[in-house]
Amino acid sequence: MAKKAVILVSGGLDSTTVVAMAKSQGYDCYTLSFDYGQRHRSELVAAQKISELMTVHAHKVVKLDLGSIGGSALTDSSIEVPETETTGIPVTYVPARNTVFLSIALGWAEVLGANDIFLGVNAVDYSGYPDCRPEYIKAFETMANLATKAAVEGQKLTIHAPLIDLTKGQIVEAGMALGVDYSNTVSCYQANLEGEACGKCESCRLRRQGFEQAGIKDPTRYQKNA
Repeated sequence: MAKKAVILVSGGLDSTTVVAMAKSQGYDCYTLSFDYGQRHRSELVAAQKISELMTVHAHKVVKLDLGSIGGSALTDSSIEVPETETTGIPVTYVPARNTVFLSIALGWAEVLGANDIFLGVNAVDYSGYPDCRPEYIKAFETMANLATKAAVEGQKLTIHAPLIDLTKGQIVEAGMALGVDYSNTVSCYQANLEGEACGKCESCRLRRQGFEQAGIKDPTRYQKNA
């Protein structure tokens, strides 16, 4: 019987690559997305489409309202998404997002009898978010193995972050080698309802840089004014 894995998917380049990696390792994949009040809601459509195209065992969307606490340009429309490089932790950081997402993934994994959770965090070409660091992933895994009935009964849970030490170019190369079609992914922080990217936000800049590093033609669909 194949091992089961819960995979956090946003519809973007990184998480789609992670699904391909998990599948290549023989996991039965269960993808999990969050409708958390994000302004770039076309990512949910992309996550659904990608999950279907990659024939995962199940795709679940959990509705949260992180917009009710705000504090991020991704959940509060009064905070503008920066279109130039910034210093420090950017306003696109969503407070506690990965902790909330991983906690729900942990619950679903326990229900499914899955001992593995995958996510696409990256600590090289990334925006400086504190919950994308290796020490954070390690700390959450430690907590997870203290917090669940499954772990207490001997079913150790592992958090996999296979992209954490890769550049964006290396991520693109890895995905291409596994047959990922990046034209279906949406990474932009302010994509329109059709999933077309702005081409100006930090996520768009990092994504474009990744294709350039990999020497791959950028398949991203951009808005006309991008």
